[in-house]
Amino acid sequence: MATEHALAKPPVLRRGTSIEEKDLDPWTAWAYRPRTLTLLLLGACLLVWASGALDPAASSRHDSATNVSRGIWAMIAVFLGYCLLQAPATILIRPHPSVWRLVHGIAVVYLVFLSFILFQARDDARQFMKYLHKDLGVELPEKSYGSDCRLYTPENTESRFINLYETVLDEFVIAHALGWWGKAIMIRNGAVLWILSIGFEMMEVTFRHMLPNFNECWWDSIILDVLICNWLGIWAGMKTVRYFDGKTYEWVGLSLQPNILGKVKRSLSQFTPAYWDKDEWELLSGPLRFVQVLGLVIIILTVELNAFFLKYCLWVPPSNPLNTYRLVVWWLIANPAIREYNAYLQDRKPIKKVGAFAWLSLAICLVEVLICIKFGQGLYPDPMPKWVFSFWLLFGLAFSCFLLIWSYRLYCKSQLNTGDNNAIQTKKVT
Repeated sequence: MATEHALAKPPVLRRGTSIEEKDLDPWTAWAYRPRTLTLLLLGACLLVWASGALDPAASSRHDSATNVSRGIWAMIAVFLGYCLLQAPATILIRPHPSVWRLVHGIAVVYLVFLSFILFQARDDARQFMKYLHKDLGVELPEKSYGSDCRLYTPENTESRFINLYETVLDEFVIAHALGWWGKAIMIRNGAVLWILSIGFEMMEVTFRHMLPNFNECWWDSIILDVLICNWLGIWAGMKTVRYFDGKTYEWVGLSLQPNILGKVKRSLSQFTPAYWDKDEWELLSGPLRFVQVLGLVIIILTVELNAFFLKYCLWVPPSNPLNTYRLVVWWLIANPAIREYNAYLQDRKPIKKVGAFAWLSLAICLVEVLICIKFGQGLYPDPMPKWVFSFWLLFGLAFSCFLLIWSYRLYCKSQLNTGDNNAIQTKKVT
């Protein structure tokens, strides 16, 4: 629990540092002591039990396909166990550093899985998805949200507002708002969030000739998506950001809490940030920073588009839990990745490198794009409308001119300041 006056010296918790044992509370210090050998022996016992190493006849009771499947899952579990104990520390430490080491391992497993899928034929990849969920491997029915954009349908006897009713009660409406709340927690900048919001609607218009479910009615896209779901999620997310940004982070140990209620609150607060770094994106500080932040926007939009193209190419219906698993994995990866990227931008060192999560995020995004390109061959017979192509061509030219003019004006301003400084120095000498 954070208080105005700490009852004990808080641990030093800053980016790039580790938790010293002397700074830990006596009640929770045991959770931060390494017990790698003990857990190694425990893991070995689990392998003996699960594999039937002491009972070879147990393996013969399963067919070869089952043994291969169990072996692959065991391989993943062993790797994640290693990451849990031995992977590099990250910039996040709550609720425990090992949680984020485990997330690092999950990101690597997902990247390796995508690389495997990339080397398969499209039909083989679709059938392989059955090993992940038994309902997959079946061609999806086409669903278009923009086939009938009338708000009032008098011929429908069940409901004269059936189009509005079905759209509002769609399974993605609540997830849409929650998703924008999660993005606000990660990005912590209203301007960047609204660029993302409008940018995704533009992506839907751009690619609706390829994906049927991008064909939305104008009131669905503008009112329900942007003005209601997106706004509500961004508003709630930025409220959460301002709440944590204004807190006093002086942590009192669990053992020093005066009563049971205080100990419960302190235990629950372990799942909140230990400190809150204020992200300074400085979007308009210069052309280079503008392009760097725009690069983050493009990557996030690409990750979101990948979700729809992967579903379409691999025949994964929207209701399948694999979509939810992917979103959860991406959210867990993106939290430290965005923190790392922001730290990379704020670092003034001449030689620096991006963090592990940021690197993994970019790698995963690129492999997902490659899968969508490879498996999408021949699936999109309709060409891009000429007006869409012309719009993006003009937009690219206008954006390039904007950056050139901005850079030129800054250059002229710097030259003028340099001339004024030289004149002042000359005047002092004379």
